[in-house]
Amino acid sequence: MTRVIRKPELLSRVPLSDPTIWRLEKAGRFPKRLQLGGNSVGWIEEEIEAWLAERMAARTIPQGVIEAR
Repeated sequence: MTRVIRKPELLSRVPLSDPTIWRLEKAGRFPKRLQLGGNSVGWIEEEIEAWLAERMAARTIPQGVIEAR
């Protein structure tokens, strides 16, 4: 089942400011918001999770750092 999250939950999951999220959306670099009605908006949770996973996968470990096991 698709879950829609509202702005307070989005801001607690994504460590970016509201204006930064808006700019990334406009640039096509962040999942688009859904208009839920009136002034209400939300984001599809799966799209936000995928966006965060892409950021985590794109991380690089600096040379000389050994992964702890």
